[in-house]
Amino acid sequence: MKMNRLGRSGLKVSELCLGCMSFGEPLRGGHPWTLPKEESKVLLRQAIEAGINFLDTANVYSDGSSEEILGEVLWHMVRRDEVVLATKVHGAMQAEPQMRGLSRRSILHNIDASLKRLRTDHVDLYQTHRWDNETPIEETMEALHDVVKAGKARYIGASTMWAWQFAKAQEVARANGWTPFVSMQNQISLLYREEEREMISLCLDQGVGLIPWSPIARGKLARPAGAETARTEKDQYMKFLFAKTEEADARVIGAVQALAAELGRPMAQVALAWVRQKTGVTAPIVGFTKPEHLTEALDGLDLMLTPGQMAELEAPYVPHLPLGQE
Repeated sequence: MKMNRLGRSGLKVSELCLGCMSFGEPLRGGHPWTLPKEESKVLLRQAIEAGINFLDTANVYSDGSSEEILGEVLWHMVRRDEVVLATKVHGAMQAEPQMRGLSRRSILHNIDASLKRLRTDHVDLYQTHRWDNETPIEETMEALHDVVKAGKARYIGASTMWAWQFAKAQEVARANGWTPFVSMQNQISLLYREEEREMISLCLDQGVGLIPWSPIARGKLARPAGAETARTEKDQYMKFLFAKTEEADARVIGAVQALAAELGRPMAQVALAWVRQKTGVTAPIVGFTKPEHLTEALDGLDLMLTPGQMAELEAPYVPHLPLGQE
């Protein structure tokens, strides 16, 4: 497995990041398609044995049970220093709705709660899951800096927000001598390219590594347009992201399908190759509920698209309404 440097930081991670939202008790947190502990363990071991050392979760995934499963099974497979472990803070836990957001109180409480569930004394990357409009960014960045200085996180990162918000956060950190973000976890796929307008350019200029979420659009780029799965029937966030762009998206999916047929490759490999080859991308976050899907992604790491093929895939895209920002 190839290791990539995360932006201009000294942190090196595997070229794929295992998204752990698929791990979690199905009855907790509104994700009925997630995998309980024993099934999660199979995928986790497969990823570790394949050389994936970068794992991404969040406190709110399945209301904490994603972190709990990792804490229960991961340390029987690897030593702590063999993996790069990332989690996030912002959303409300069901039992602690008052701890939502990025206030100092919330951040300092939630890092300890995550570490307890993960059964470790630190995470390698602690990320803000969304922007908090109710908390001054100065309060958030100082609290995150204190988390790093306390040794509870090695680096900090951010997720989906507007480019001006990210620039403001970075400037506040630098002006005060606090820890800046080293990564941006944003949505990048052939079905959602709005981050190319400002955010990706900003990150390239600032040396911030990109770890895109949903690189195959929650599975939509892995199958013909209109095909349904058990997850698509239950994934409400997928409907939020793509329900209004089905006609335009179908043309993009058709381009992926055509190129995949020409190359003799699965569609998911083609869609993932496009993201992997985007300038500034360190490691796309890939989540799976079936071992064969993980095998398929791993087998596609040798695929390199030509500039002409990249342009062919991009041609049908039309602008989308930006989604996901607070």
